[in-house]
Amino acid sequence: MATDDARALAAQHFPAQQRRVVDAPAGALAGAARTAGATEPFLPLLRPLVPAPRRTTTPAGGRRPAARRAPWQREYTLGLVVSDALAALLAALAGWVVRFGEAGAAASISGVSAAWALLVLPPLWVVTMLLFRAYEPRFLGVGSEEFQRVLLAGTTVVALVGTTSWAFALDVARGFVVVALPVAGVLTVAGRLLARRHLHRRRAAGSCVQSTVVAGHPGAVASLVRQVRRDTDHGLRVDAACTPGGRTSPELEALGVPVVGGLEDVAEVARRTDADVVATLTCPELDGPVLRRLGWELEDTRADLVVAPALTDVVGPRVVIRPVSGLPLLHVERPELRGVRHLGKAALDRGSAALALLLLSPLFLALAVAIRVDSRGPVFFTQRRVGRDGREFTMVKFRSMVVDAEQRLIDLRERSEGNGLLFKMKRDPRITRVGGLLRRYSLDELPQLLNVLTGSMSLVGPRPPLPREVAQYGHDLRRRLLVKPGLTGLWQVSGRSDLDLEESTRLDLQYVENWSPAFDALILAKTVKAVLGGRGAY
Repeated sequence: MATDDARALAAQHFPAQQRRVVDAPAGALAGAARTAGATEPFLPLLRPLVPAPRRTTTPAGGRRPAARRAPWQREYTLGLVVSDALAALLAALAGWVVRFGEAGAAASISGVSAAWALLVLPPLWVVTMLLFRAYEPRFLGVGSEEFQRVLLAGTTVVALVGTTSWAFALDVARGFVVVALPVAGVLTVAGRLLARRHLHRRRAAGSCVQSTVVAGHPGAVASLVRQVRRDTDHGLRVDAACTPGGRTSPELEALGVPVVGGLEDVAEVARRTDADVVATLTCPELDGPVLRRLGWELEDTRADLVVAPALTDVVGPRVVIRPVSGLPLLHVERPELRGVRHLGKAALDRGSAALALLLLSPLFLALAVAIRVDSRGPVFFTQRRVGRDGREFTMVKFRSMVVDAEQRLIDLRERSEGNGLLFKMKRDPRITRVGGLLRRYSLDELPQLLNVLTGSMSLVGPRPPLPREVAQYGHDLRRRLLVKPGLTGLWQVSGRSDLDLEESTRLDLQYVENWSPAFDALILAKTVKAVLGGRGAY
């Protein structure tokens, strides 16, 4: 039914020669991402428990009841519930055995500790996760909010157990609690990480995604489509667009996104395509009253309304809602470019670099031998780069090119596949055999730990630019120089050399504006995946 509606809508708004573009995603518009066969960890055992989706029809004079979750979302959430319960049960049994031992566990089978381990902890754990909204779809699959809620829920369980045992004088062994609850937290996070990784693989394959209708001007819609397709982890698939006057553009046509209505048709398009998400972009036509009415019109659909603010790339604790005279204003804190936390970051950088150099010294020796055997020339390559506040420093890398690489660059510059400022070639003839391997897994970057140790670089930050690149910087790009350049950064975990100038600039400025210790930790964790995958490295 939804497929027929999608095709009818396409036929209404497109001539016959353009219907092929619309028919291709027509099945997707009907909710292909919400296929009942999409499974997550633990779900094959649970399929009999998951009700099949029922088709609903609009009664005369009434409204269709909204289905708030797609089948794959229900299955995914149910899998997390079972995973969390199993984590709590295993943790309880582990704490029981560690505290009492095998003989003691058998002797205390009727005690409070046994009852707690087997009966109380798993449901208490799951209910606490539910109360802290750790199963809400908007927090699942991406970002750190899910794990923050898991941490808060686990802390609450610890406090609840301590308070209850004191208030009712329960004989709950402290050693059991000390073991069981931390283990439950670790196992819960591990289970959710595995589930998220599986979900991301399925999303990359085109399933478990949310059908999205985007409203805005064609250029802004095209920019959003490119960004969504570049990062499939978020699970959004743009299937249709609504623009002022229903106008399309060559960009949208090239991307294969049909424009199926004007801005006044957004709710009707979402209803007829059974969309999961309606995303509105900043434009004068979509002002406050229009968005408020759109939210009312979407109440009888399954679609969630998301609004892109005019202020982009400002995230985290810098943005808070500040009510003024009944108006919910966004209060934006100044970016933190100096201060105590930056001193802590510098100390952590230098300490981590010293430890890493000590642990990686055997690898350094092996790579040095391989470089010398493979080609003539020095082991290390040094180059002048620009650091914080425009100060130049000497960056150290393992040599991955022939010794006369700079001289050969003159003849190769016209063949650059970089982003305009940065010279890059996927098959650069100057790279040696060992150098190709070093670059693929970023091993050539390891000597920059010496720069981190001496304070000219940080573990995480923008890419260290060349002086000739800085000479071409405009006002926006110069904000890169407000912080130390990094051994890794958002550019490293988001595509590396595959990024164009606009995207690499946006990512570097996003880091400068929103730096935090948690942000650094997240980037470092993602760096491991990016390096092992080797994507965008050349």
